[in-house]
Amino acid sequence: VNTPVLCYSFKEAQPAVGYSDDFKHFTLCQSIDACFRVFNVAPIILVNVLDPKNPAHVTENAAATYPVKDGLVAYDKAMVLLSTLAVTAGETALVAGKDYEAEHETDGTVVITMLSEEAQAATEVSVTSTSLNPAGVTSADIVGGVDGKTGKETGLELVRHIYPKLGMVPGILLAPGWSQDAVVAAALQAKTEAINGNFECVTYLDIAADETGATVYTDVLEAKQRLGASGTHAAAFWPMCAVGDKVYFMSAMAAALTAYNDASNGDVPYDSPSNHSLRITATVLADGTEVVLDRQQANDVLNANGVITAINEGGFNLWGNNTAAYPSTSDPKDRWLATRRFFNWDGNNFILTYRQKVDRPGNKRLIQSIVDSQNIIGNGYVARDYCAGYRTEFKSDENPITNLLDGHLTVHTYLAPYIPAEYIENIREYDTEALEAALTGGGE
Repeated sequence: VNTPVLCYSFKEAQPAVGYSDDFKHFTLCQSIDACFRVFNVAPIILVNVLDPKNPAHVTENAAATYPVKDGLVAYDKAMVLLSTLAVTAGETALVAGKDYEAEHETDGTVVITMLSEEAQAATEVSVTSTSLNPAGVTSADIVGGVDGKTGKETGLELVRHIYPKLGMVPGILLAPGWSQDAVVAAALQAKTEAINGNFECVTYLDIAADETGATVYTDVLEAKQRLGASGTHAAAFWPMCAVGDKVYFMSAMAAALTAYNDASNGDVPYDSPSNHSLRITATVLADGTEVVLDRQQANDVLNANGVITAINEGGFNLWGNNTAAYPSTSDPKDRWLATRRFFNWDGNNFILTYRQKVDRPGNKRLIQSIVDSQNIIGNGYVARDYCAGYRTEFKSDENPITNLLDGHLTVHTYLAPYIPAEYIENIREYDTEALEAALTGGGE
């Protein structure tokens, strides 16, 4: 609980945090499923806030009597913490592992198998337990905070722990099932910048696809504004999506697609995830109602207002390149999601590459080594067509003597990631001269 858990596979994630197809109650499972089962991409870092020690997050199940049939007891309570199960036959408290064993059924209930002769001889047993209560989790648990007495951090405050503990820099922050809450959305956007004082990332937000948000595409802009999704480091998504009977918040599936797309491009985020296969079977509202969007609706209403969606053109593709800040900004590094992510990635890499040079003598050799090394790296990006241009300079006007005496050196990087080709236009004109030449030989 409230610990970042690094997972590279479903096999690691399931015992680490548990798994259920009940995405409504166990929201982390959306990302586990999308990343490992739909796109097979890794790693992901999971933070569970459902705390069995929090009275609001559990339900006490009163003692009830159940019949023993063929050595089995069907216990009908769901989400039971097996460690809390207490089984009594008459006046005798049965011992787990000795007298009985219990395991969850696929529907979430519990089957109790009698082991000892005494247990098998019982015709009925009394059972008490404690069940998880995911409905008790609130936006405050997701946002988290810092305990004033112990200093313990919870929720989104744990973003700070990821680099010191795991040696990784977050790329995308998301909370599927929660980011449609304005309080959570605000916290997610706030956590994308100055992580550990240095790093940057993006967050994927969902606009609720129900009466609290928007159930028709024409209402999405108003819902986006109510959500407060306007950050340059944020992307907003609507509606939800489905794979068969499983319904996901689109942020979970879009984040998995984005990571998959990056991995397919040498882990360099220069290519937009837009117009790549989302591997879904439908776009839906929260109640499962199908949403059918065409390209015009997606372009003119959703994408034009900084909302990314999915459209079906021989298969569902993610559709949209703009961050949530659009159309309020036209700055290329803040408007285009792929460009914003490339800037974040390049800036984070700079820090990771040259951190060992901090506190070394600030002489010409240090400055030149940084500038030369970064220009070699940048030339490689240009040669691979990751960006149109890249150069790093040390400029005297950005390094006044007051800064130098303060131990503050500044280098300036100019970079130009390619802009997504969002519109490809074909101008067609009737060639009268060609017709004339074909029919008359050129008008002689």
